[in-house]
Amino acid sequence: MDIQWRKSSKSSNAEGADCLELAFVGGEILMRESDNPDVVIRTSRAKLRAFLGGAKAGEFDDLT
Repeated sequence: MDIQWRKSSKSSNAEGADCLELAFVGGEILMRESDNPDVVIRTSRAKLRAFLGGAKAGEFDDLT
């Protein structure tokens, strides 16, 4: 299966640059880090939406 990974336009285009990549396959959201592409996390649209909403609201700012 050819997965079409997407990354943010805010990510660096440099080879090996760290960024989070997303794909939509079979009703699931797949996530991976560009520097470790063999590890893939699967989640749902609803869970990703909840996480992104929390991130936009600053709920995780203390972790950075």
